[in-house]
Amino acid sequence: MSGKAFSLSMMGMILTLVLVGFVFARPKPVVVKTNLENMPTEIAGYKGTDDSYSESVYRELNADKHLYRHYLSAGGRRVDLYIGYYGTAKGGRTGHNPYACLPGSGWAIVDTRKVSLWPTPERPIEVNYIRARKDDINAVMIHWYQIAGTKVVSTGLQQNIERFWGRLLNNRNDGAFVQITTKIADNRVVEAESEIANFAGQILRVLPSYWPVEK
Repeated sequence: MSGKAFSLSMMGMILTLVLVGFVFARPKPVVVKTNLENMPTEIAGYKGTDDSYSESVYRELNADKHLYRHYLSAGGRRVDLYIGYYGTAKGGRTGHNPYACLPGSGWAIVDTRKVSLWPTPERPIEVNYIRARKDDINAVMIHWYQIAGTKVVSTGLQQNIERFWGRLLNNRNDGAFVQITTKIADNRVVEAESEIANFAGQILRVLPSYWPVEK
């Protein structure tokens, strides 16, 4: 390596260390208002009721705020919404991974792909789709990661990148895991996919208005 290349490499390393030190030296903001509990209980014709998981599940998820609701359509279709919010002080990210959790609960994953939702006419947002089967029942699921209220990404790697820049530029890297699920028989899967995508689009549109506040 030439002397010039070595000097540039050392300068880059020093700059990186300074930036990292700057990021972690600042005090982390804390959640002062959770807001998620105020999400509408009626969305796109679905009426929601709050529910809860067991305390052991919440301890494992270790979020600052959980929202778990069952939404029913006028026709009786049930859609389950879960949002786990992690403030900057907790690193902004969940350890929950449906690709591991579903098989661990006895569900066989039969289809995964990216799908595009249109919460607004301006541009689509890419999220994750999963279909799993267990005892002749299909779990149709859409999930994504949301950062600082408005940024939506579909992978943990993208989330880590956004969290780093958020902490560097704004001293903030709070985030949430959002999961929407419905369970259905084989002959209703296509219909359920359309319905859950429409509902997920509504959640994408509504959620930023009820994002927790940090200071």
